[in-house]
Amino acid sequence: NINAYGAGSGETALALLADKHQEIDVVVLDVRMPGMDGITALKEIKKRHPLIEVVMLSGHANLAVAKEGMEMGAFDYLMKPVDLDELLYKLQDAHQKKRLQEAKIAGLEQVNASP
Repeated sequence: NINAYGAGSGETALALLADKHQEIDVVVLDVRMPGMDGITALKEIKKRHPLIEVVMLSGHANLAVAKEGMEMGAFDYLMKPVDLDELLYKLQDAHQKKRLQEAKIAGLEQVNASP
């Protein structure tokens, strides 16, 4: 079952994540948005919800911004216009990474809970 939510700004995205973070696995985030820019939004998402994966989009080839996003925990960085198949593959990969991280955490919790 796949649900998708839209947000027109970083602030709106953070508010949506605060409410629905348990339902959200992957965020697609534009670097340039009204209000909070994508790098600032990425930083806040990873601080508040570290397991949620973020795919960054940009219409401008900016190696420094791409590098900064990746260093701050973005799953990947794609240039617009984005090939939809490529975006779909990235979303599937990001979702799989989140599920693997959750499974590792659940396994560690079980080990720590054992007498």
